[in-house]
Amino acid sequence: MNLGINWVDLGRAVALLAVAEGILPFLSPEAAKASLRKLAEMEPVQLRIMGFVLMVVGCLILLGLRA
Repeated sequence: MNLGINWVDLGRAVALLAVAEGILPFLSPEAAKASLRKLAEMEPVQLRIMGFVLMVVGCLILLGLRA
């Protein structure tokens, strides 16, 4: 069953995500720890809203890049 998934592009996207996620801890470990502490203190509903907004923004960027 072929879902039309371009596995190479998906792999590149995951690799780019890993690079982006690693920038802050590499450049400033203390700032990364402070950010994680703040995330841990947030209410679940705040995390859900933030996650939803990030997903929507990501989808809009992808749509913009396709046009």
